[in-house]
Amino acid sequence: MPLITAPVTTPPDTGESGGGGVSIPDLGHATVTYTDPAGGVWPLTTEALGWYTLADGVSGLGAAPYELTSDPHPRGGARLRHAQPQARAIVWPLHVYGSDHLEFVQRWRQLATAFTRTLRDGAGTFEVARPDGSRRRINVIYQDGFDGQGNRSASSAIFDSAVLTLWCEDPYWVDSETVMVHREYGVGADFLNPYPTVSSSQVLGATTVTNPGDVDVWPEWMITGPASLITFTRQDTGDSFVLDPSASAIGHGALTAGQQVTIRTDPVQVRYQDGSNWVGGLNWPSASLWSLPPGSTDVTFELDGAGPGSAVDLTFNPRYETA
Repeated sequence: MPLITAPVTTPPDTGESGGGGVSIPDLGHATVTYTDPAGGVWPLTTEALGWYTLADGVSGLGAAPYELTSDPHPRGGARLRHAQPQARAIVWPLHVYGSDHLEFVQRWRQLATAFTRTLRDGAGTFEVARPDGSRRRINVIYQDGFDGQGNRSASSAIFDSAVLTLWCEDPYWVDSETVMVHREYGVGADFLNPYPTVSSSQVLGATTVTNPGDVDVWPEWMITGPASLITFTRQDTGDSFVLDPSASAIGHGALTAGQQVTIRTDPVQVRYQDGSNWVGGLNWPSASLWSLPPGSTDVTFELDGAGPGSAVDLTFNPRYETA
């Protein structure tokens, strides 16, 4: 097994995706994988690799922590004003072993590098896979714990345990499967079958989007021309935003057939297909780049100047309180 030297990560070749599994108290059986910032994939529940998870010490996989802001109530007690989700910490004990001292040290160093490089190269990804095929992930940054508990030996084996604390700036778990909603220009179709469509030039779709997660998501939109003005509205709140490709800050003019622009809602980012910044084309200051709450939400996509090839693709990954 080759040593890892930054900036290249060479995790072990397991011949499988994750493999193994661990029974986590209160959460059941799961396969856990860590992906480092360089793209190296490290199964954490496959004992044959030379390390495995000590499930009894795992914590931080439940509901996100919250800070509550309240106001005194004149009749006693208080009333909640705001609940602010806080960064979470995951505690993850790893047991590392080797048939001799050199093999143990090699494995220990590889794992330490894979986790601590998040302090320099950006967050890694922690993914929990269930037997039903569902997977949830969260971005993690190493905080502490790779100092070991003191080398121990049993028979000829050398081993030690690292009790990792992994810091998560976003406390929510994200579904690894992306939800996609596609709507496109259509002609010669019944207005209500299979969904509202356009017969001439404007309303691309009034539809219901379902967020199966526990908390709000901030979707990404891809618009494909032709289109001269783009309006997205959330019907329950009336929040909307408009993108004008002819705005003076852009000066492009209407999107022609096949031209594409992508809108991210958090953080706000608008990019034309060549990467140029189109955020100035939004209808500031009234633009409200809205989120999708849990459950079903009625939304409307409007494309002025729509024609054959016009389309809207909405994508998001549901977010959850627990792993």
